[in-house]
Amino acid sequence: MVSLRGPAVDLSMAHISRAPASAISPNSTSILFPRAGALKSLGKGSPAPAAAVSRKFGSVRATLSNVRPTNQTSNFESGPNGSSGRPSSRVISNFDGSTMVSLQAWLTIRKKRRPDRDEQMVDRMDVIGDLLGQNISLQLVSMDVDPATKVGKRSRISGIKDWAEKAAVVADKVQYTADFVVDKTFGVPGAVVIINRHQNEFFLETICLQGHESGPIHFPCNSWMHSFKDNPAQRVFFSNKTYLPSTTPAGLKDLREADLKSLRSDGKGRRKSWENVYDYAVYNDLGDGDEDAKLIRPVLGGSKAHPYPRRCRTGRPPARHDRSKESRLEGKVVPYVPRDEAFEAVKQESYFSTAIRGLVHQSMPKLRDHFFGSSDEFESFEEIDRLYCEGVELKKVDANEFLRMLEDTPLNGMLPDIVRAVTSAAGAEQPSVLRYPRPQLLSKDRFAWLRDDEFGRQTLAGLNPCAIQRLKVFPPMSELDPKVYGSPESAIKEEHIADRLEGLSVRQALKEARLFILDYHDVFMPYVNGINSLEKRAGYASRTIYFLTSEGTLKPLVIELCLPPPHRSQRVFVPGHSATEHWLWQLAKAHVSCNDAGFHQLVSHWLRTHAATEPYVIATNRQLSIMHPVYRLLHPHFRYTMEINAAARQSLICADGVIEKSFQPGPAAMEISSAYYAASWRFDRQGLPEDLIDRGMAVEDPSAPHGLRLAIEDYPFAADGLLMWTALETWVREYVAIYYKDPESVRSDHELLSWWAEIRYSGHADKKDESWWPALESEADLTRILTIMMWIASGFHAAVNFGQFAYAGYVPNKPTHVRRLVPEPGTAEWREFQSNPQQFLLSMLPGQLQATVLMAVIESLSTHSPDEEYLGQISHPKWLGCPDGLQAFRRFQQSVSAIDREITARNNNAHLRNRNGAGILPYELLLPTSGPGITGRGVPNSISI
Repeated sequence: MVSLRGPAVDLSMAHISRAPASAISPNSTSILFPRAGALKSLGKGSPAPAAAVSRKFGSVRATLSNVRPTNQTSNFESGPNGSSGRPSSRVISNFDGSTMVSLQAWLTIRKKRRPDRDEQMVDRMDVIGDLLGQNISLQLVSMDVDPATKVGKRSRISGIKDWAEKAAVVADKVQYTADFVVDKTFGVPGAVVIINRHQNEFFLETICLQGHESGPIHFPCNSWMHSFKDNPAQRVFFSNKTYLPSTTPAGLKDLREADLKSLRSDGKGRRKSWENVYDYAVYNDLGDGDEDAKLIRPVLGGSKAHPYPRRCRTGRPPARHDRSKESRLEGKVVPYVPRDEAFEAVKQESYFSTAIRGLVHQSMPKLRDHFFGSSDEFESFEEIDRLYCEGVELKKVDANEFLRMLEDTPLNGMLPDIVRAVTSAAGAEQPSVLRYPRPQLLSKDRFAWLRDDEFGRQTLAGLNPCAIQRLKVFPPMSELDPKVYGSPESAIKEEHIADRLEGLSVRQALKEARLFILDYHDVFMPYVNGINSLEKRAGYASRTIYFLTSEGTLKPLVIELCLPPPHRSQRVFVPGHSATEHWLWQLAKAHVSCNDAGFHQLVSHWLRTHAATEPYVIATNRQLSIMHPVYRLLHPHFRYTMEINAAARQSLICADGVIEKSFQPGPAAMEISSAYYAASWRFDRQGLPEDLIDRGMAVEDPSAPHGLRLAIEDYPFAADGLLMWTALETWVREYVAIYYKDPESVRSDHELLSWWAEIRYSGHADKKDESWWPALESEADLTRILTIMMWIASGFHAAVNFGQFAYAGYVPNKPTHVRRLVPEPGTAEWREFQSNPQQFLLSMLPGQLQATVLMAVIESLSTHSPDEEYLGQISHPKWLGCPDGLQAFRRFQQSVSAIDREITARNNNAHLRNRNGAGILPYELLLPTSGPGITGRGVPNSISI
């Protein structure tokens, strides 16, 4: 068995107990040993008996303090990307007349940034074991077949020869070497087989083989190499050459098949953290009925009632209360993902740091309430503003009392990290104050959220710009069962809007495509009664109609807020001239924004990007070899997606998680996501052109740029998105054409066909019988399918994710839940509203604790990691060993740079009022690159947060 991408390792001390504890100083930083080969008596390449390690240890006489750590830079600088500093091919003649060639492998291994004490101890033991034969062994595999064995020619096994010498090197990456001598007829090495006899795993980044007459051969590995003790199976790493199954060199065919088989699960047993196995499961781990019956949630996926995409199978034991469900993990432990899907060190530190800072923010209101007696209610909008400009003062707090109070917050047990997070969040100038970042919306205009034109603009350029539709029928109609929900016709009448259509009649405005709708009626109506039964939750199912003005902006005309039976009502609100009408309009807008926030998070963001993409990741690893051109194309677009989804299942979308606590639907949140998947999700409409056409926001026009004419010319998400879509589509088409010359080459690729079938029949199994699934029979079919996947993972996810803090970081602009209904005339609530409408609006919005929890979460979700890879960027320069493919990629990079320039120019165009003007945020969400942090711009290759 062989595996391509590596597993994790159990670092328990039980695995290193055979060596005397006194033999190694815990304070040592380096070890001085004889050169490799000095202890040949144990047999190189074979595991050394533990007793032999103990007997020989005294003779090695490790000096644990005399050697200082050294920084390794020169080797790495001339490392795997070229032949600088490398020996040329050395030919050796044997006595029998045969000619041998000397080759040298340079392995780049990434060090763990902060290994724990157990790992450091095991690392020292591995140095000892390496010298005694428990080493890392490599074997080259030729592309040519050995006539005797009928498989690829194998070199002699060689061990890494300088592991012990470099034990004290201090560097993020360290290079090691291994020497090979092969017959000149060996052929071109196409794979390297490795066994790790150390007890610790290690991250193998690249192997560069020098000395071959064809030039340097690059093996992009980027994988955790598991320990022999966890799994004795060898690993195989292929060169960066790309092959279809039919063109695979004969010497590599058996390894290609075996590698794919090793990545597939048999659907049995619990997955171990070091494994690299991919399989499917339904979402049966969101509830926690074992803890509390109130936390029971339905299984999503596998039923007509709750269809859903599949997730990664973990194999955890079944729940006690219901064996069809999976037991929950305690605490904040991330569920199993294949080892190579886990965050890299920089990402892990960034994610953890942001999460800690979020927990600090989340806990501050409780602490402040204790010390200063503050109410959970915001007393004024100025009090909300102070969270950003003044923060939370801590200098009056007694240290011991502060630490004691932490016991009742999520921060208990995390004090060292809290100290760093508070200092970081507060800033060096005022360490006694904890402030939230200032959302970009407030930075431009602190009153923008109150204006109707901004309310309309955000449907085109805000955090959820993919829900607005052209209104085709007036009045709007529901598709829900009238026997259950009453008349399907909206209560909005012509008289509500007729005087604000710039002289047009309603019929003319419809014909000229000037009316648009944000329609959440059918999405939320089945759940409104359940929402309103929750404590401090009150909501409606809303419809909002907008008019496209002659200036190209959207003006909200009318809002309808609906309740289902038995309290059925259809209240209609319009902008008014009196103070009462004005404030009622503001209350109605808050409810619309609340619906929009919930739909955005549950559908536009989670379902359409995170959940829908995970099956693509699983199928790609299970069915496509790393040598397959489609695997190499897609792999950068799947980075970190599985781990971020696993973390979301554990703390965000689970029962009583952040989404249920912070968003209007509460416990019904994921059911709403499932209901939308059942009714509306279609793979063929996930591409941007099809999505725009489906919503009536564009029509096909061969004479228009990108072949589409937008219904609203200044629609920033669509206009910039089409630039990105076209660049992606062109890159994919050129790449596909390199490997597939005709439809038959597509239809004969069994890996590709298995991949597409698995996505449909396993990954999205609840939709498998739909007729809209695209066929995969030609190069054009493949180009379309791949472009959709890459667009969703890159541009679309960026558009719906990285604007969250800019717009929802200020709660009045985008409240995620509302606590009170709009008051009815003649009631006590109406009198309260008339007495102080501003305070009534504040009482509708989330309280301080709820608001700050949300702000902490979306701060984290909106943050770019320092190791982000953006569209057009690849961190591994030798990822593709195909000159034609690299040329096509360079053209794509040029297109991405042109997109950056074009978007910048559009944002500076004063005629584009939806992205330029006083107090208007420029639309930067699809600017391709960004620095780390909350920037409101940047398009990562993948769904990485």
